[in-house]
Amino acid sequence: MGHLGFSYVGLVFLLMLFIPNIIWTKHQPKGYSAENENKVLAFFERAGEGITTCCALCFSDFNLRPWSAWSWWLVAAFAFMVLYEIWWIRYFKSEHTLLDFYSSILGVPLAGATLPVIAFFLLGIYGKVVWMLIGCVILGIGHIGIHAQHYKEIN
Repeated sequence: MGHLGFSYVGLVFLLMLFIPNIIWTKHQPKGYSAENENKVLAFFERAGEGITTCCALCFSDFNLRPWSAWSWWLVAAFAFMVLYEIWWIRYFKSEHTLLDFYSSILGVPLAGATLPVIAFFLLGIYGKVVWMLIGCVILGIGHIGIHAQHYKEIN
């Protein structure tokens, strides 16, 4: 279920998530609006964000341990977060269009929404924290769902 305690690994993942999003607030795509978002999806997104953030910080199970085969889950989670950072760099170098914002990378659709959800889910597997897994499913339904809705509207 998870051991309560601060997770420095969770903090690093959250910084990798939040820093580009904070920068994004000054570089939003032309024509972006959150006005018509599905209220149910928005609820799932907010609830998932809260659960995932709390889990990332409050379970020491995500911290580094001696290397084992299980460590590959952390490696995979971190690789998805690095890919997420690469996606952001590509976005910030782009024209900041809606298509840029809802783009894919290496075959991962809606990468800006999908990659961090996958990364945190894999982190949940690494830490064996069921609450993180539940939070990621809830977050994925809302966050990826909202991005899919926006993408559908522009196509």
